[in-house]
Amino acid sequence: MRSMKTDHVYEPAEDTFLLLRAALKEVRPADSVLEMGCGRGLISRELTSKARRVIATDINPHALRMARKMGIETVRADLFRGIKARFDLILFNPPYLPTGPQDKLEGWLNLAFNGGVSGRETINPFMEDLRDHLAPGGRALLLVSTLSGLIEIEEKAKNDGLEAMMVAREKYFFEELVVLRLRPAGGFL
Repeated sequence: MRSMKTDHVYEPAEDTFLLLRAALKEVRPADSVLEMGCGRGLISRELTSKARRVIATDINPHALRMARKMGIETVRADLFRGIKARFDLILFNPPYLPTGPQDKLEGWLNLAFNGGVSGRETINPFMEDLRDHLAPGGRALLLVSTLSGLIEIEEKAKNDGLEAMMVAREKYFFEELVVLRLRPAGGFL
């Protein structure tokens, strides 16, 4: 039996807990939920009793093993690749830190932190494919940092036919973390 490599999986931190609080306010009992990049599965675990169905995805196999051990339904995926279903609520705490070659970490943890030079290398393709994976009336919660260019993220959302609304925020010494609710344009009723 393989051991779980917990040092290869993102440890829940301020960003995880901010997204969790926002998700607990947003989730509805009839929701089908997708948590993209589930890490240790904390958010998915908390939502399993509050939603109709929760599926957790991650590219990191160590993360998925941890989530499965908690009884969470998992799928290994890189963003939406291989995901055909539509969901009422999609949650994502992406790698959002602007990073250069000198900032790269070794192994699987790099995928949790490395947002590319702009910090938006993973955020942008997520938003481009989001509409195709939202059920009618569906919405997403996306955690971002002001270090990644909040204005650029909101402009990208608009260009991708999405409306962005800030639903949570926390300030820290060097950044502000923000949770954006994304819906197809015209979806805020």
